[in-house]
Amino acid sequence: MTDLADREWRLIRDDPREGATQMAIEEVAGRTAVEEGVRTVRTYSWEPSTLSLGYRQEPDTVDWDFCDREGIDVTRRQTGGGGIYHDRHGDISYTIVAPADEVPGDLMACYALFCEPILAALGRMGVDADFAGEKREAIYYPSCYLRDINPAHDIVAPAGSGTEARKISGNAQYRRRDVVIQHGSISFDLEPVRHVGCFEGDVASEMFERRVTSIREQAGIDREEAVEILGDALGEWCGAVEGEWREEELEAARDLADRKYGSEGWIRDREG
Repeated sequence: MTDLADREWRLIRDDPREGATQMAIEEVAGRTAVEEGVRTVRTYSWEPSTLSLGYRQEPDTVDWDFCDREGIDVTRRQTGGGGIYHDRHGDISYTIVAPADEVPGDLMACYALFCEPILAALGRMGVDADFAGEKREAIYYPSCYLRDINPAHDIVAPAGSGTEARKISGNAQYRRRDVVIQHGSISFDLEPVRHVGCFEGDVASEMFERRVTSIREQAGIDREEAVEILGDALGEWCGAVEGEWREEELEAARDLADRKYGSEGWIRDREG
């Protein structure tokens, strides 16, 4: 494995986009990393609000009427896990894209490496956070934030174990065409009613609040500052230069969003 800073990286402080395009643009960034040797770290947000389903999540776990009524889009990720409700205020998301032969082949070691800037950013924000100290059982399996807490890739605050440590960030990876893509969701603020409302079943919003915390609760800083700190930490971690998507990448992402990530076949049945 080479030193990350010896390679060409770009930091993209991305515009808000709808969910299908956000997922498509990660796949396009993977092609760019493999074919052109340009690696990417980025921060981003979702507009309109979106429920992103885990790759194997069953569609009957979703309250489609609630999502339609509340104007919440639905897409499906390439990564596993449960569904996550994202909006432009409460959620801060990030992506890391690198060729597979430049990062650890061991999944846990790769998580540890790729989460370094996330933990560094949370620390700079004033959040006492770390990987979960112990595994905790699921409360409600279809929801990512209410699933079992896994010390390998779930970050909690305050750092440590026990019921006082609540989840603040979920992170997931997948490998495609010799590239590793990690994305994650960090809770800036909580929207428990909308989050649990996206799912079928009788899940109390208070249950969500007992399991999940946020940057706002832990540190009290504003969202713009939190996003800036996260972008800075990602860029410093790999020596990235400020950049932006090329028009041909955006064009390819829009096409892929139409054909795949925004299609009923992909969202409902993983066809695409």
